[in-house]
Amino acid sequence: MRTELRVLDPSIWDDWYGKLLLAFGGVPEAPEESALWRELTECERSIGAWDGADIVGTAGLFSFRLSVPGGGIVPAAGVTMVSVQATHRRRGVLRAMMRRQLDDVRAAGDEPLAVLTASEPDIYGRFGYGAATQNAYAEIDTARVRLTVPEGTDDVRLRAVPPESAVEACEAVYARRVTARPAMLERLPGWERLPVLDPQGEREGASPLRCVLAESGGEVSGYARFAVKPDWDLTGAKGTVLLRDLEALDPASYAALWRFLFDIDLTSVLRTGPRPVDDPWQHLVSDIRRCAVRTRDSLYVRLVDVGAALEARAYTAPVEAVLEVTDPFCPWNEGRWRLSGDAKGASCERTSDAPDLRLGVRELGAAYLGGVSLTALAGAGRVQEARQGALTEVAAAFASPVAPWLPHGF
Repeated sequence: MRTELRVLDPSIWDDWYGKLLLAFGGVPEAPEESALWRELTECERSIGAWDGADIVGTAGLFSFRLSVPGGGIVPAAGVTMVSVQATHRRRGVLRAMMRRQLDDVRAAGDEPLAVLTASEPDIYGRFGYGAATQNAYAEIDTARVRLTVPEGTDDVRLRAVPPESAVEACEAVYARRVTARPAMLERLPGWERLPVLDPQGEREGASPLRCVLAESGGEVSGYARFAVKPDWDLTGAKGTVLLRDLEALDPASYAALWRFLFDIDLTSVLRTGPRPVDDPWQHLVSDIRRCAVRTRDSLYVRLVDVGAALEARAYTAPVEAVLEVTDPFCPWNEGRWRLSGDAKGASCERTSDAPDLRLGVRELGAAYLGGVSLTALAGAGRVQEARQGALTEVAAAFASPVAPWLPHGF
């Protein structure tokens, strides 16, 4: 069998996307959901794998801008809509598509990173993607957990509004938050519709999406989007608040929104969607054990151009080190790189000097956003120290003062 990779013709998007849905279980999407993904698909950056007249594989790229440590924004290729039909597994289709994507990104020359979220975590490591962020989820017993809020919380005004009418105000808050935390995506036109997508068939008994705005000093200073799933038993109401997303510009507005969610009538549980692992609400609650916090891998990062990627971020501590990088899937990255940087910026150039650290590009991707410690990777045998003391120095420089967080998938 020989497959052929072709750039996606917009006229066959429905067939192409249908094959993607088939590979993910074959459940049809709501029309409004498919319509949004059709609008967001960059057909010129999407490919299909063909076996004769049949599409047997799909893969696409989104043109993203990603926040990195130091407050910078870096162009990144968002790998998306990857699938291989069950009839064509283990025949090199996925590898061929990954090869084509990274070659294309390198040839374009303006995206030093590729990023993705993985349906299965063991798939993409062999292509150089490292698990760089985690999301936290919680199921909070709001009947028994109390909040201690900061001064000024009572001065924040809360206002309930239809989610669709508040998109512009929410996006203005979100845009101001992007550079405050690595791994957040600038939402380009069209992407503002994703957080308010609310197909009726996917609510599973919950209410339509709701929105509350926080206002402080005469301006919108935060928002929460959520739904409520009612439930009753012989003892009374025990509904669940389903938090989709929440952002705020100051501690008082942030606390006011969480207090509101805790106090919604006829509910006793608050279940969060993906949140940062260092989300401040964990320091407002009286009993963290009754919040059932758990974590899961989220964003995977792949350095397409090691030098450009390492130059694109800043470093928490001064660093001067030679990194010996292995990258069998993208051999143009292999070799020794001298990284010199601090909080103001960095340079990264090829060198023949002796290495200070040895690591693979997968490990470099995992550590790139500052959420995975190079020291931890070394403890697992995945990073080797060639110069005594280098590991401590480089690990401190790569660390981020706040945990990286991807607020939504793609």
